[in-house]
Amino acid sequence: MKAKITINTSDIIGDIDPRIYGSFIEHLGRAVYGGIYEPSHESADDMGFRKDVMELVKSLNVPVVRYPGGNFVSGYNWEDGIGDRSKRPRKLELAWNSIETNEIGIDEFQEWAKRAGAEIIMAVNLGTRGADEARNLVEYCNLETDTYYAELRRKNGFEKPFGIKLWCLGNEMDGDWQIGHKTPQEYARLACETAKLMKMTDPTIKLVACGSSGPAMPTFGEWERTVLRECYDHVDFISLHSYYGNPENDTADYLASSMDMDKFIIDTAHICDEIKAEKKSDKDIMLSFDEWNIWFHSNEQDKQIEHWQIAPPLLEDIFNFEDALVAGCLLITLLRHCDRVKIACLAQLVNVIAPIMTETGGRLWKQTIYYPFLHCSVNGRGKALNTVCECGSYDTAKHCNVSYIECIATMNGSDISLFAVNRSADESCELELSGFEGYELVSHTVLADDDMKRFNSADDPDAVSPVQQEIREKVSLAPRSWNMLKFTMK
Repeated sequence: MKAKITINTSDIIGDIDPRIYGSFIEHLGRAVYGGIYEPSHESADDMGFRKDVMELVKSLNVPVVRYPGGNFVSGYNWEDGIGDRSKRPRKLELAWNSIETNEIGIDEFQEWAKRAGAEIIMAVNLGTRGADEARNLVEYCNLETDTYYAELRRKNGFEKPFGIKLWCLGNEMDGDWQIGHKTPQEYARLACETAKLMKMTDPTIKLVACGSSGPAMPTFGEWERTVLRECYDHVDFISLHSYYGNPENDTADYLASSMDMDKFIIDTAHICDEIKAEKKSDKDIMLSFDEWNIWFHSNEQDKQIEHWQIAPPLLEDIFNFEDALVAGCLLITLLRHCDRVKIACLAQLVNVIAPIMTETGGRLWKQTIYYPFLHCSVNGRGKALNTVCECGSYDTAKHCNVSYIECIATMNGSDISLFAVNRSADESCELELSGFEGYELVSHTVLADDDMKRFNSADDPDAVSPVQQEIREKVSLAPRSWNMLKFTMK
């Protein structure tokens, strides 16, 4: 099989916002307790954060982390997680049927984020609470005034503000599973008034309004229109959430999942532009794809988890090689839309549908999806180039004209990175590269395996891991492989 990939270094899709490589830590399962925080672990630092986990997070170069949820936030009282730990309440956590000890809250998490080299995307509770609690939290986190909540932060030991600049107005409020679920009109009004108070408190912040919980929601489309008609002047982004899986064990179709993401992004951007035209506005609403990942492996297991435990092992998907290929295709799709998608959060970061897994009290390892995310986050910075690929395609039960090669090129200074997935089950693909004249191929990193279901574990952490391909005159992509090719100017 052959494919021709064409670029023009002057044909730029847009600047890649580093926040497209964001992630997510929710008070869910072992993401916090036993994940980033385990004071009894041999690697724990002075605040109880696992340094071995921190090092892997830092290696991913994650610029922003969404916190504290997720479904969790819709029943959360932020005041429970500040101040004297000995006085913090243990609460029933209704979103995930767990017990929340509140040992970690914004006081501690902002310090973890600093140590990890990340900014926080803070979500506010618009399920059981509203505008007053949200503006108080903004004051607590961001203001230097001599007023109650800023003084409360100082009393709790933090003289300087946390400086959180990006905030989510609730989470998945159109979902009937959500605590405080709302109609489009109910949410739109509450989000609008909350946004106004939050920006009155700190005019420098940016706000993300909730979009639909996924493209298959019956509310999708009309929800976005209703929310944006009400909130357009007061928000900066609208959120997209989507998860992908292979419950029917159809690998060829599963590898086409990025086509669904592509359509979701295009449709949402069109709706934003429709309301922009309707309002005769000069402002563009950007997209925050602040929950995306693969999630299906743990569904049956989670049904067996006993309620009202502290940090039960929820959503602990063990990702295999085909999941890594899908994650790579999804990352390529996000980069292809970097002119509009300015924030994206891989959900989540540790233990909960995550690239990093830990044993409580023990080892950690990198899941298969760690590698495409690492390669893109470290090397896919700068600008995305319009990348044209001419190759064959295939059809599945759900998708038509699925290109065998999914790819995107990025340019950062004098360096070009080409990310590519070969979806073909049995054919390698010889590449003809056009527009790379004056550049030299300096490395070709490959993630490939003959077993689509192979996975990494604590006992076999490198079962699926990337290798360096020998550089040849003719570039070839192995069947069903993830590839990163790096070029530098001659």
